[in-house]
Amino acid sequence: MTASALRAQMSWRRTCQRTSYQCFHTTHRTESKEHVKVLVLGGGSGGITMGARMKRKVGAENVAIVEPSEIHYYQPIWTLVGAGAKSVESSGRPTSSVIPSGVKWVKSRVMEVNPDNNSVRTDCGKEISYEYLIVALGLQLHYEKIKGLPEGFEHPKIGSNYSVKTVQKTWKALQDFKEGNAIFTFPNTPIKCPGAPQKIMYLSDAFLRKKYADSLWEVVKSRDLNVNLRQNLIEVRADKREAVFENLDKPGETKVFEYEMLHVTPPMGPPNVLKGSPLADEAGWLNLNKETLQHNVYPNVFGIGDCTNLPTARTAAAVAAQSGVLDRTINKIMKKNKPDKKYNGYTSCPLVTSYNTVILAEFDYSFQPLETFPLDQSKERRTMYYMKADLMPHLYWHGLLKGLWGGPGPYRTIMHLGMK
Repeated sequence: MTASALRAQMSWRRTCQRTSYQCFHTTHRTESKEHVKVLVLGGGSGGITMGARMKRKVGAENVAIVEPSEIHYYQPIWTLVGAGAKSVESSGRPTSSVIPSGVKWVKSRVMEVNPDNNSVRTDCGKEISYEYLIVALGLQLHYEKIKGLPEGFEHPKIGSNYSVKTVQKTWKALQDFKEGNAIFTFPNTPIKCPGAPQKIMYLSDAFLRKKYADSLWEVVKSRDLNVNLRQNLIEVRADKREAVFENLDKPGETKVFEYEMLHVTPPMGPPNVLKGSPLADEAGWLNLNKETLQHNVYPNVFGIGDCTNLPTARTAAAVAAQSGVLDRTINKIMKKNKPDKKYNGYTSCPLVTSYNTVILAEFDYSFQPLETFPLDQSKERRTMYYMKADLMPHLYWHGLLKGLWGGPGPYRTIMHLGMK
């Protein structure tokens, strides 16, 4: 362990002693009960920003966040980590450093939600009752649904930008690439940041052109990237460097591709604690009103981010826009009024197309462009790359997680002279 990592860990331990509740797993667990005005489930981007907003609304002593992880990651930067443009260390900070000061941190995993009696049970037997519940549990990665994974990641030439455990393997596979097929997969499930599989493909292409510019110049005069639609990865034979795909239009029909590099985007799904619960829809996602972000059945339950059934792309930009609307909705509900602000489905996906260019895609529920800047954002631009690589992380750590950034909506209005 490096000196800086040791200092960070010691700092985390000192902070935890002051602000968190930790589960001590013993043979005989005794259940304890606690009550809080606003309970937030999840310490990702949605949970932390709403914790900060609720602190200002009802006071830190009346807010608690349930989150088991010791490290909080800024996951959007993993696209650049997998391409060697950023370090994985730059993506993480101790969870204790992002929990709003004074807010209770329940360092546990949610095991059961009982909205009928306004309570939650954690993995160490703690029962927490609430007046208002904000669900921000994210989603689950299901590498195990692909035969041969996750054990296949022990072999070279394969990586995935969706996990801190495998993102550096992507960069190693890219560095080791000599010739052959570089395969980038996209599952047939809802996923977070749908642009990410494309981004690493574009960056890999850019890296290979730079690395082998002389020898590949005649071969690659344009981006000769083959897209195989309706092909779903079902098996990885990492020892043979083979990827098996099923034709979604002809179930049972498979095709085997040899690879020199494989980037896997895993199937994803809702958290287990939501699936089958009264809070979930038929698919297992949190059942929300897509405009107010209030639960469709339980009026004191709200949601944000990847765990919801909102029909928009799951991104940090979507969380930012949702947070402002949700803050307003909860404020109205607490005052016994009806919500009056609507979330339009805004989300953003900075498509990194090279090591210095980005296409900044922004759109709403209807997938209509909802661009912030008064220029054609469909073009590759250097300025957008620097915004993605440098400005957005700063805005995330110091704006969104502080509950101070609700998306670019007001700036869009100003830049378009009130026309959008």
